[in-house]
Amino acid sequence: MKFKYFSLLLFVLISCASYAQNLTQTVRGIIIDKISNEPLIGAVVTVTTSNPVIGSVSDFDGNFKLLNVPVGRNSIAVQMLGYKPIMMNDVLVNSGKELVLNVPMDEEINQTNEVTISADQEKKKPLNSMAGVSARTFSVEETQKFAAAVNDPSRMAISFAGVVSGDDGNNLISIRGNSPYGLLWRMEGVEIPNPNHFGGVATSGGGISILSSQLLGNSDFFTGAFPAEYGNALSGVFDMKLRKGNNEKHEFTFQAGFLGLDAAIEGPFKKGYAGSYLINYRYSTLSVLGKLGVPIGDATTNFQDLAFNIYLPSERLGNFQLFGFGGLSSQIDKADRDTSLWEMEWQHYDSRYYSNTGAGGLRHVINISENTYLQSSAVLSGNFVGYEQEKLSFEFDPVRDYEEKHTNQKLLLTTVLNNKFNARNSLRSGFYYSINDFSLLKEFLNEDTDHMETGLDASGGNTTAQAFSQWKFRVNERLTLNSGVHFLYLPMNNTSSVEPRFSTRYQLDENKTLSLGYGLHGQVQPTGMYKTQVLQPNGTYSKPNENLGMNKSHHMVLGYEQALNKFLYLKTELYYQHLFNIAVGADSGSTLSSLNNVENYITEPLNNKGKGRNYGAELTLEQYMHNNMYFLLSASLFNSEFMTADQVWRNTRFNANYAVSFTAGKEWKVGKEGKNKTLGVNLRAIYRGGMRTTPINMQASIAEGSTVIYEDQLYEAKVADYFRTDLKFSLRRNRAHSTSTLALDFQNATNRKNVWNYYFDASSGTIKTSYQTPLIPVLSYKIEF
Repeated sequence: MKFKYFSLLLFVLISCASYAQNLTQTVRGIIIDKISNEPLIGAVVTVTTSNPVIGSVSDFDGNFKLLNVPVGRNSIAVQMLGYKPIMMNDVLVNSGKELVLNVPMDEEINQTNEVTISADQEKKKPLNSMAGVSARTFSVEETQKFAAAVNDPSRMAISFAGVVSGDDGNNLISIRGNSPYGLLWRMEGVEIPNPNHFGGVATSGGGISILSSQLLGNSDFFTGAFPAEYGNALSGVFDMKLRKGNNEKHEFTFQAGFLGLDAAIEGPFKKGYAGSYLINYRYSTLSVLGKLGVPIGDATTNFQDLAFNIYLPSERLGNFQLFGFGGLSSQIDKADRDTSLWEMEWQHYDSRYYSNTGAGGLRHVINISENTYLQSSAVLSGNFVGYEQEKLSFEFDPVRDYEEKHTNQKLLLTTVLNNKFNARNSLRSGFYYSINDFSLLKEFLNEDTDHMETGLDASGGNTTAQAFSQWKFRVNERLTLNSGVHFLYLPMNNTSSVEPRFSTRYQLDENKTLSLGYGLHGQVQPTGMYKTQVLQPNGTYSKPNENLGMNKSHHMVLGYEQALNKFLYLKTELYYQHLFNIAVGADSGSTLSSLNNVENYITEPLNNKGKGRNYGAELTLEQYMHNNMYFLLSASLFNSEFMTADQVWRNTRFNANYAVSFTAGKEWKVGKEGKNKTLGVNLRAIYRGGMRTTPINMQASIAEGSTVIYEDQLYEAKVADYFRTDLKFSLRRNRAHSTSTLALDFQNATNRKNVWNYYFDASSGTIKTSYQTPLIPVLSYKIEF
């Protein structure tokens, strides 16, 4: 009897050990035509790295399912007669969650009875089929694994050519020397407000993204000459896609770390229904880091956010989607009540700041015919930003010297018609209409009169209208032409912009491609700039900027791409941007230009007599994950200049001139055989020129008691060159029904003191240096099940 029990126990242990060594997961998804969005029936999907090969065929609805796929990195091939085959290399499969893929395929022009061309490497191709130049797709995995990316698309993007960070303390990015304001954020095909915590007004960034990586799917990023469907932007576009929740089983993700708590839940509404839900909530108290000794400042800083994506398909009425996000963030900074500690001017102040933003939308997609579908959306969004500042006397008496409150609400209605005439020709046309309601207040202390003065006090509404049409013509398998036009109209002051767009791609051979692109792009000014009011000698206010025109830019791009092998990719682009009709200071001696604005409204009289120019060369060498290793080397040489009424070319504040970044990572299987542990090391090193600054007029600063610059030497100086290294370690472990990841991310791992800027400190009567973020360790633990 004892021998029987012993034999049974031994059998169970051996079975468990064998199971631990052979963890598997289900991989499934849908195969669709990239242009018409129609499901493809009969596509063959195989896991080429498994032994034996695991395969499946897409059904009537385009769905496929691969069972018992080994945990780890796998290569998945998709083939279908009449379509270009696809190879997805090093796809990460975890035991904690099913992997659900959305695979769009390009139809071949000259269809044959058998597949003879090599498979496309999907990693290098943007999701938008009409993108010809300056575009790339990025994956959720990249936002998670890149060192110091902290699941943030903007912080991840500084690894790309032509993109530099404006400040370590936030995720503002400058693209090809442009102001961060020139960036457009889109989600599920519609414009959204700035989706970042601690975001100011008239800016595209903030402290950290509201959009959790739990919700994001693979998305597109554009750096210039973008297709006709994108409007009201000068520098770039983040076109974010949301992934659908698992519609067959309930799954959960929980993450805890120094940045807070993060929880996600997803699953089906009922068995047999293709609909699903996905909800994510985060809560963070950054001030906890300070209490642990990490130097992030003395302010009390908090944020929380909620994001969701609910997919509701129907048999006859099309597919419905409810999606949205909302974020609350605040920061309270109080001066130390011990005046002996007041060494610098900023230590005399109390301040209160909040930034709340969100958007919620309903999207509907219906197939009108086999090759035509219509997508329509209604999105309600809003953002609320406020800041109050008081200066304390040495007796701690507060004197209010600055206050701003900005509220913007928008209803956006969109409709887009997609038509695929045949394998050569497709047309996409659409219309966007937004209704805006705003309330703007900005007051500041006039030190000459010792009274608060109003720079901005306005409320009301306005509208904008946009329309576009773009045509894709595949002349043959080598040559593709994209052409279109975008129309942008602002009824408030009857200004408009008609913007032609064009790009072409020519495949020299199987591995080499030439590309050429042009686009005229326009962007309306921030609402508060139109509503600027100036106090007149008679006590009344004038509004000098009501008829201000749009900033505009011609983009021209020439590119060359080459696949050096299946995993190594080279890309280089030359670009020139001619900016014109730029809002600049109306005074003949003013050097003020909106091209240098980072955030907030300019509340001075402006006109559209300014110019700008950005030109440069970019190089990208990228190895996709191969043999458990990847790297991305990006280099940029560029020049960014502006001109005001004095007809003098000057450097913009973002003219760093050169930037190099190296991002890399390696994975190793560790521990005993069958434990399914993977150690990951990720590195990012960035070296670039310093941002431009203006010399300080010491004598005038002493007289004024605050920083006074040489206006005639605007941005003629540079801070020291910038260098930063980030290092991330992670340990991922797959168990029978869960995947856990322990990560330690060292941001600015060498603790380099990169200069932010210089300022005059009235307390000491000297020029001080302000520095960017020091070393910050971010520890986190995530479990998926």
